[in-house]
Amino acid sequence: MCDDRLFAPQVRDLGGSVLPITSADTVADLAAAVLAAAPPRFALAGLSMGGIVAMEVVRQSTDRVTHLALLDTNPLAEDEGVKAHRARQMASARAGQLEQVMRAEMKPRYLVAGPNRAGILDLCMDMALTLGPDVFIRQSRALRDRPDQCDTLRAFSGPALVLCGRNDTLCPLSRHELMRDLLPNATLEIMEHAGHLPTLEQSAATNAALSRWLEKPTS
Repeated sequence: MCDDRLFAPQVRDLGGSVLPITSADTVADLAAAVLAAAPPRFALAGLSMGGIVAMEVVRQSTDRVTHLALLDTNPLAEDEGVKAHRARQMASARAGQLEQVMRAEMKPRYLVAGPNRAGILDLCMDMALTLGPDVFIRQSRALRDRPDQCDTLRAFSGPALVLCGRNDTLCPLSRHELMRDLLPNATLEIMEHAGHLPTLEQSAATNAALSRWLEKPTS
């Protein structure tokens, strides 16, 4: 439930563009839309659900992705317990309670304490409410039904960055250690004093890690 403002510090300092993942309710269709809009060859970074879609982009068209960065994300299929919880969230959003879902269940888990926390949380709420309940439901379905991508990561040989906030409770460090171990050519970078959104919480450190990743030559 984020728009291009999630990556505003990165686009400002590193260039590139942000492609939306809002138009479909399957990861496969969202990845196909990204591929339709992307250049013939490109470096690809995704955070959280964006990382899940990025892995599917690689699965569908490995040869087009030169570099892959996976930020605060998860390569595994959805846990059954989370599926049940997601169904309740979708029902609430459908009943006009998206703001309550975001405020009570999602926003408190996004960030660590810090001077910018309140402003970033306000931005997250504005992004979510701007996208609205229909996008929330489509994205929730896509996350619920997503495939395991471990084999996809094993097959990607290009330069890979796995990055996460040290205090991410949604996608913990162990998931990122798994992705680093699966990818043949990966570097793990941990952002201190950050939770689930290091692109906003620790933008300078995140940009530095992304810059190092982009400079790595392809084989």
